[in-house]
Amino acid sequence: MSLTYCDAAPGHAHHGPYHDSEYGFPSADDRVLFERLILEINQAGLSWLTILKKREAFRAAFDAFDIDRVAAYGEAERERLLADPGIIRNRLKVDAAIENARRIVALRETHGSFDGWLRAHHPLSKAEWIRLFKRTFRFTGGEITGEFLMSLGYLPGAHQPRCPVWSEVAMLDPPWMVAVRQGFAGYDAHKAGISAPMA
Repeated sequence: MSLTYCDAAPGHAHHGPYHDSEYGFPSADDRVLFERLILEINQAGLSWLTILKKREAFRAAFDAFDIDRVAAYGEAERERLLADPGIIRNRLKVDAAIENARRIVALRETHGSFDGWLRAHHPLSKAEWIRLFKRTFRFTGGEITGEFLMSLGYLPGAHQPRCPVWSEVAMLDPPWMVAVRQGFAGYDAHKAGISAPMA
């Protein structure tokens, strides 16, 4: 039986800080949301550890995840990214990052922000979120969408109740906890005791 993330991450040089201070923590900052979406997209087919090790290089490459700047990228920036050994040089993933920035800019017209768009649709079941993301963004399949939303408190499962971080996250009242308290029953038994295995 594999260790859960809550068992394996603490004390790890890269997983530890992410588990202890980011994973499952809600954020209304559009840069944080955009960064997490791009990192989750780039994790597809790779380990999360690979992405965490490259995180600073991603921040440098994508102008600190400034949505407007990334949305304005043209062919020169695309080629620069594809030549950058510090990030994942995958054309589909690079193109998705640029296009998704443009789509977030468009979402501001209707919802004010990426955060506003997420909150306007919350709560949804995981299956409903996946359908919505597939209609709205590029390169956002079920695993990417699920991890993105769980990592930001829109879906349960980031931490087990016995994990010390659980209570820290609970104090911030993440969206999924608010939904459960208000009677939403669309989560799989709240996934309260499930945490992703470390990779």
